[in-house]
Amino acid sequence: MKRKSGQNPDITKNWKPATLAVRGGTARSEYGETSEALFLTSGYCYDRAEDAAARFAGEQTGMTYSRLQNPTVEMLEQRIALLEGAEACRATATGMAAMTAALLCQLSAGDHVVAAKAAFGSCRWLVDTLLPKFGIATTTIDGRDTAAWEAAIKPNTKVFFFETPANPTMDVVDIAAVCAIAKARGITTVVDNAFASPALQRPMEYGADVVAYSATKMMDGQGRVLAGAICGTRDWIDSVLLPFHRNTGPTLSAFNAWVVLKGLETLDLRIRRQSENALKVARFLEGRLPKVNYPGLESHPQHKLAMRQMEAAGPIFSLYVGGGRAEAHGLLNALELVDISNNIGDSRSLMTHPASTTHYGMAEEARLEVGITEDMLRLNVGLEDPDDVIADFDQALRAIGR
Repeated sequence: MKRKSGQNPDITKNWKPATLAVRGGTARSEYGETSEALFLTSGYCYDRAEDAAARFAGEQTGMTYSRLQNPTVEMLEQRIALLEGAEACRATATGMAAMTAALLCQLSAGDHVVAAKAAFGSCRWLVDTLLPKFGIATTTIDGRDTAAWEAAIKPNTKVFFFETPANPTMDVVDIAAVCAIAKARGITTVVDNAFASPALQRPMEYGADVVAYSATKMMDGQGRVLAGAICGTRDWIDSVLLPFHRNTGPTLSAFNAWVVLKGLETLDLRIRRQSENALKVARFLEGRLPKVNYPGLESHPQHKLAMRQMEAAGPIFSLYVGGGRAEAHGLLNALELVDISNNIGDSRSLMTHPASTTHYGMAEEARLEVGITEDMLRLNVGLEDPDDVIADFDQALRAIGR
């Protein structure tokens, strides 16, 4: 493919994020297509046997196998790296493939990880169950307490792992402060930025080493495909992540990469409008419910920190109905517009009960420790008119006597 402006760093360095989201990484074939081409191929041919040998030896540029490289996937990787402000990116089949690879590629038996307690259920499973199976010690702390990160460090600590805002409690970690502690001790920080996306928050600007995503969420944004991504320096991606990625194969399909490329074109528009909608809905619910956790609300204990790190608060927040699971389920069942679904980042408004879905696998004690109670619900506010979403909640709340 001919190198075009979307892959020319001398040109892209001057582009704003919204432009990068549409054109970053684009490379056109000899046909000159405007939309990114979809390359559905598992393998590649060589003119000579010597060319194949040279490519495998790293002496010649070019594709060898779609577990390693694919033109469509490569365009997505370059676009995400540009949006993140990273030197390089590797795409993965799912968000959890990204989290798993970002951790396991750099850890060995005898190492130690410090992680925030408030996290997606599967991420907590990695920390609580998977890593210890391989002899990797873990310590979970309150990620909001910056001093707790330093206090948890051991001589064998290799990684700090956290997400901010956290799923579903919306805890906010001071990225700059925690990353500064890590850098001073030679510890690698891995930040799950799925709730914000690079459109609203770029952890590398605050010192993060590695940023991982479920691109299924805001990047696709329309509930269509699964995808993940890992961003870092070129050296870390090539020397630390790539050997793990190449040999374990959590590969993103070309079709899913193409869909996410299309989603990125509207990411900036979608997430800003959804953030505006979410704030309006959160303010309504705050007047009707015992508690609403949304960093965009002044009532959120870390509102100022969130607004310092983020350009907007995003489309997701949690709320407490009161009365336990029965009342939480009752509210879900009474909704007519908002769907019951455990996905997030979608253009549709979706809500779920974390204790019985996304965080079902966490021990009850661990759930309660971070505030995932039976009356908690997590809401993703979509692109519908926010007044319609509010009207739906109004009738549903009245249906359960609120």
